[in-house]
Amino acid sequence: MIMVADSIKLMLFPAMMAFAASSDLLTMTISNRISLILIGGFFVLAFFVGMSTTDVLWHLGAAGIVLVVAFGFFSRGWIGGGDAKLAAATALWFGFDHLMPYLVYASLLGGALTLLLLQFRAAPLPAFLARHEWLQRLHSKDGGVPYGIALAIAALAVYPDTAFMT
Repeated sequence: MIMVADSIKLMLFPAMMAFAASSDLLTMTISNRISLILIGGFFVLAFFVGMSTTDVLWHLGAAGIVLVVAFGFFSRGWIGGGDAKLAAATALWFGFDHLMPYLVYASLLGGALTLLLLQFRAAPLPAFLARHEWLQRLHSKDGGVPYGIALAIAALAVYPDTAFMT
């Protein structure tokens, strides 16, 4: 039982964040499977560490609020649907205790990423890089921002301070 909990704590969350970031960078999509795996992993881990029902409900509340706000952002075209679901699944893991640092880091990193992309898109794409479809998509002036990168880095920055890891 302890090995299952430790495996989920140490491998599942970081691996899903790395996969979400790389997927968003390369394809501008984040699969629903990532969010579903994170949600399932949370409930399994909560069971194994003996999280109280009240605490689980608080974590669900944090995730619900983030989901509603993030889908508001999605409906305005500010973020993608995968970003909204990833943010909510991450909020489920963090609960209200670590939600604010996560959102602040994600906002700051997202702003920095956007500025870097604007600079990248202002310069011509060298021919040897133009052969890569994902770089062409990233360089396109009408392309989006792979915000999943910022969400994942922010999550990995906050995760070590959570109750699961301390």
